[in-house]
Amino acid sequence: MKYQLDIKSISIGFLTATLLATTIAFRQDTANKPGKFQTATSENGTIILDTQTGSFITATVRDFGKVQWIKGDFDETYKVSKDNKKESK
Repeated sequence: MKYQLDIKSISIGFLTATLLATTIAFRQDTANKPGKFQTATSENGTIILDTQTGSFITATVRDFGKVQWIKGDFDETYKVSKDNKKESK
């Protein structure tokens, strides 16, 4: 069996390989995206943030080891903090 390579066959193979490599390179990688909820902990408590809505809850440790959960909204807290900064000047 004799194989022949001509310019047409080489160019079709090259274009097919390029298309395949481009398709693989531009796929969406969801593994590096943060999840909907993110948490942070410290000695004083824990905060759980909903990264899509900006809502959060915090757990602070009170006297004798009691935990108090407080709901909040990041945008509203930021706005109040910004207003307080203007008033303190």
